[in-house]
Amino acid sequence: MKPTKAQRQASLLQLIRDRNIGTQEELVSRLNDNGLFATQATISRDIKELGIIKISDGKGQQKYVALERGGDAPSGRLLKVFSEAVTKIDMAVNLVIVKTLPGMAQASASALDSMNLTEVVGTIAGDDTVFIVVRTPEQAQDLTRLLNQMMVSAT
Repeated sequence: MKPTKAQRQASLLQLIRDRNIGTQEELVSRLNDNGLFATQATISRDIKELGIIKISDGKGQQKYVALERGGDAPSGRLLKVFSEAVTKIDMAVNLVIVKTLPGMAQASASALDSMNLTEVVGTIAGDDTVFIVVRTPEQAQDLTRLLNQMMVSAT
C-alpha cells in the first residue's frame, strides 16, 4: 500500500522516537516492514522537510532525531535559523560556545533547545553568544563536532 505523505511522515517520526535508527536504508526497511512502502529518495526529502537530524548517541553511533516544533515555527526552520545565524563554534572544558550574528543568539539557543540533546544541561544566550553547558569535556568535543557537522549539512 502506498501511504499518504502524512501517514508516511507520522510513521517515520514514530520510528525514530521508538528506535535508534542511523541510516536512511534502515528507515526505508522499517517502513516497508510496516507496509508503508517508500523509496530512499522520498525518505531523504521527508528527513529534510521534517527537520530530522543525526546526532551522536554517546556510544559512538549516530541516530536520527526530530527537532521539536516550538510555537508556530516548523522544525526545519529552526535548523535553518541556526545554520544561518551561527558564525563560529568553539569549546572550553565542558562548555560549547556558539557565536552568532548580532541579535541572533536567542533564536539559535531556541533551536538548540528544541533538539533535546541529552548531553546538554542547559543553554544561556546573550546578544551574539550562546553558552551550552554539558557534563564532561568529551561531551563538549562531541557536541562541537555535531554542531559543526550540522552547519555543513544545512548549507
